[in-house]
Amino acid sequence: MKKRLDISRLGLLMAGGGAKVRRLIAENGHQQSKELEQVLAGKLPGPLLDAARTAEESAVPKLLERVFRAGWRWLDSATLEYPAALNQTTDPPLGLFVKGRLDPGPAVAIVGSRRATPYGIQVSRLLAESVAGVGGTVISGMARGVDAAAHEGALSVGGKTWAVWGCGPDTVYPPEHGGLAEKIGETGALLTEYLPGASPRRHHFPERNRIVAGLASVVVVVEAAARSGALSTARQALDEGRDVMAVPGSIFSEVSVGPNGLLRAGAQPVTCAGDLLEALGLDREPTGVAGSKDEGPPIELGEAVTADEWAQRMEKPVDIAQAALVEMEIRGLIERGPDGLIRRRK
Repeated sequence: MKKRLDISRLGLLMAGGGAKVRRLIAENGHQQSKELEQVLAGKLPGPLLDAARTAEESAVPKLLERVFRAGWRWLDSATLEYPAALNQTTDPPLGLFVKGRLDPGPAVAIVGSRRATPYGIQVSRLLAESVAGVGGTVISGMARGVDAAAHEGALSVGGKTWAVWGCGPDTVYPPEHGGLAEKIGETGALLTEYLPGASPRRHHFPERNRIVAGLASVVVVVEAAARSGALSTARQALDEGRDVMAVPGSIFSEVSVGPNGLLRAGAQPVTCAGDLLEALGLDREPTGVAGSKDEGPPIELGEAVTADEWAQRMEKPVDIAQAALVEMEIRGLIERGPDGLIRRRK
């Protein structure tokens, strides 16, 4: 007689297991594959369990081979590399498809509007540069606007950033972020709980947001309209006991309604990069950004210059000049005003 295969989380996912299965497993202590059937027996429909066993026999090995050829791998809670923070949430994924490295350490989720203003883009980049520049990890969803700016900010200083997708590992969304995804996968990580072939459907993004919140110890909302998905990330972070911070915005801006509302409800304000670094327990001294601590700002007191003018005065490539800018900002030598101009502090 042929031996019946043990059920794995990937088999359950391929059989259509959703939130009920995820929570049932989480409530019972994340058992190993051989113990899953005992936990699930009598609590899930027989056809679902039968489909999971069938998947284990042929579909799972073929899928794992397929994603491996594309540079991805499957991790579940039994895998050493699986992020431990997710096991402490009420609705962890059955597992994750991952491309890249998941190095442990302090992590912040920077989230916000897809229709971010220039101010929101600037703030997102600054916060990401500051965290990534001292060894922290920046997490976001690779969407347009705030998400993309956060990833790009971390990459600009050679830091770590993770992008959590709302689609399968074979679909880049939005499609114009293919180059960004490639860069993130090379130095950080791409993650998704969805099977290959899964399109970026609307309900995937609220589900994705719970993973973004669960991976981070702090969630920062930069800009968000009243009904923004970033606010759902903040709510899920609060439900999971994570700290939520918000960037104050103009009372005349639609995308400031969300963060200003969070501040009114008691969220911690982010008024400078130091506020976030302190919340994460990170040292303000950069550990990997370019630039020398002995060099002073290339501007005089009373001057105000643009980022392009700054790079010209540094007489260095833009990425190196930008890293030096972040270093000096963290050290309190310069500041960026609401108009985006850079000024020397007294």
